[in-house]
Amino acid sequence: MSKENFYDLGDHDAIQRHIKLERDKAKKLRKSSWWEAQIQKGLCHFCQQTVGADNLTMDHLVPLARSGKSTRGNIVPACPACNKKKQLDTPVETLLDRLKSAQDDLSSN
Repeated sequence: MSKENFYDLGDHDAIQRHIKLERDKAKKLRKSSWWEAQIQKGLCHFCQQTVGADNLTMDHLVPLARSGKSTRGNIVPACPACNKKKQLDTPVETLLDRLKSAQDDLSSN
C-alpha cells in the first residue's frame, strides 16, 4: 500500500473543516505564554539542533490531516527542515521508518 492510499482519509470536506478549526486553535496557542516557553531555547524537537526561537515552526506530532488536534500534547517546536521532512507521518511511523533503516543498514553489512 502506498502512502498516498494510506493517507486517503475519506470525506475531503470534513477533513478540510477539521483542519481549519484546528489551525484556528493553533493560532491562539502560538500567541500564548505556553508556546513562548516552548520556543525559548530555540531547540528543534526532532533534530535537537538549536536554530533560534524565530526559526522554529509549530508542528503537530499527529498531523491535522490525520485527525490530529491543536493541543499542547500534540504540538512541538520544529525547525523548518524537520517539519517539512516529517510531512504527514505520525510518531509511530517515524519510529518504524528509523527501525527499518537501521535493520536495512545491518543487513547490508
